[in-house]
Amino acid sequence: MAAKHNRERPVPLPAVNDSDFYVPDLCRVRAVFMLVVTSELLVLVLSIVQAESHWIDWNYFGLLSLFVQWTVLTSAALICLLRRWLAGLTIPRATAVIVAIVLLDVLAFSLFADSVLHPRPGVEAWQGVAKKLLLALLITLMVLRYFYLQFQWQQQRESEMQARLTALQARIHPHFLFNSMNTIASLIAVNPERAEDAVLDLSELFRASLRTGDRLIPLADELDLCRRYLAIEKLRLVERLALDWHIEDGLELQAIPPLTLQPLVENAIYHGIQPRPNGGTVKIEAYRKGPSVYLMVQNPRPAPDHGGHDGHDGNRMALANIQSRLHALFGEPAVLKHSHQNDIYTVTLRLPWQKASGNGNPETRSD
Repeated sequence: MAAKHNRERPVPLPAVNDSDFYVPDLCRVRAVFMLVVTSELLVLVLSIVQAESHWIDWNYFGLLSLFVQWTVLTSAALICLLRRWLAGLTIPRATAVIVAIVLLDVLAFSLFADSVLHPRPGVEAWQGVAKKLLLALLITLMVLRYFYLQFQWQQQRESEMQARLTALQARIHPHFLFNSMNTIASLIAVNPERAEDAVLDLSELFRASLRTGDRLIPLADELDLCRRYLAIEKLRLVERLALDWHIEDGLELQAIPPLTLQPLVENAIYHGIQPRPNGGTVKIEAYRKGPSVYLMVQNPRPAPDHGGHDGHDGNRMALANIQSRLHALFGEPAVLKHSHQNDIYTVTLRLPWQKASGNGNPETRSD
C-alpha cells in the first residue's frame, strides 16, 4: 500500500521563471512611464495629421489621448497580472493572447466611447471601430516585435559575457605548481602531516581554478583561497615571507569574481618576495567606504632587473585579466589601480558594495 501511495503522489511541476519572458515587466514604474510617453507621442502625431486648418486639433488630441491612455494602461495591467501564466506559454501563443487582450480592450472602449460621444448609424460606427482595431493590431505587433528583438539581443549579450568570463577565468593557471610539489615531496619524510595539509591546500587551489560555473563568490571564500596559497608558499619561503592581514568585519558576503584576489597575492610573492634575499611583507587589506569596498595587496617593490620583460608582461597580463572580468560583471563602478610609493607596490580593487547570492549573481545591498 505504501508503494502504491508513493506511485500515485503527484510530481510538482517546475516553477516558471518569468524573467525569461520576452515582454518586460509592465508593472514597473519605468515601463508604465515609457508606455504613457510613447502613446502620447503617437497621439500627438495623429492629431497633427488629423488637423486641417491648424497645427493641431486640441479637442481631437484630448479625446484621443484619453482613449489611448485608457486602453494602454488597462491592457498593460491585464498583461502584468497574467505575466506568470503568459511566461509558461510558447512565444506564438503568448503573443496571440496579448494581441487578443489588447484588441478586446480596444473594442470595449471603442464601443463605449462611440455610444457616449459620437452615436452614429450601425455601419459607419462599425467601420470606425474596425479602423481602431486594425491600427491597434499593427501597433501591438510592432511593439511586441521590438520587445522580442530586445529580449533576443539581451540573451545573446548575456551568453557572450558568460563565455567571455569562462574563457578569462580558464586562463588562470598557478605557475607555482612545480615549486609546491617539490616542497611537498621534501616534507613527506620529515613532516607527513604538514605535507598532507599542503596537498589539500593545493587541491583546493586547482579545484577553484577549474571551477568556471560561478560568476561571483563571497569574499570569505576568496580570502580562504588566498590563505591556502600563502600556507603553501610559507612552507617554501619560511621566514622570508611575512603576512599582514587587515580585513574589516562584515565583508564576508561581499561579491567578488573567483580567482581575483589570489592572483594578486601570487604576483606579490613572485615579484616582490621571491627575488629578495631577505624577503618581505605582503599586506592584504579589505575595508568598506561608503557604497564601495576596497581591497589592497601590498608588497615590496620588485627590483628593476627582476623578471625581465617576461615578468613584467606576466604581471600586466594578470592585471588586465582581472580588470576585464571586473568590468564585465560590475561595469564602471569596478576599478583596478596599481601604484609605486616608497618602495612599496600596491594594487587596489574597488568594487560596488554587493552581496553574493546563492546562485552566483550579485544582489545589491540596500543598507
